[in-house]
Amino acid sequence: MSVKHTNILVAVDGSESAEVAFSRAVELSIQDQASLIIAHVIDTRNFSTFELYDIATERAEDFGKRLLKEYEEKAMIAGVTNVKTVIEYGSPKVKIAKTIAPQNNIDLIVCGATGMNRVERLLMGSVSEHITRNATCDVMVVRGIKVLGKEGPQNEHSRQNT
Repeated sequence: MSVKHTNILVAVDGSESAEVAFSRAVELSIQDQASLIIAHVIDTRNFSTFELYDIATERAEDFGKRLLKEYEEKAMIAGVTNVKTVIEYGSPKVKIAKTIAPQNNIDLIVCGATGMNRVERLLMGSVSEHITRNATCDVMVVRGIKVLGKEGPQNEHSRQNT
């Protein structure tokens, strides 16, 4: 039996892993005729001093907007008919599973197995692990090197219903 999703969320951060997750989310959105919500969370916990906060936030926001615009265009070119982008500020671990997903009635979150912040992953666990544990919907953690139209030798994924 195949599950058909209506609202799919993909979290992107500019990493190769996020690119792979995005490709898979696009495929699923087209297959299920689902809405695709592309989210980027600006991790403000990394901004240390008040003076640098405004500059860092502005740069991070500019990067996030460019990233989301690029992904939105790719999704539309690929054939996704309903695409929305979301930028949030705070901890990606918390915002994706506990804020963005519920606010958008998400029934599937797609994320890469590894993101950009290796130090945080070593110290506190991965974002994908946190999402898997805390989301109230299905979660697909994508591994491998599958990119739109190109399939590599490893494209494993897991789905968890919590």
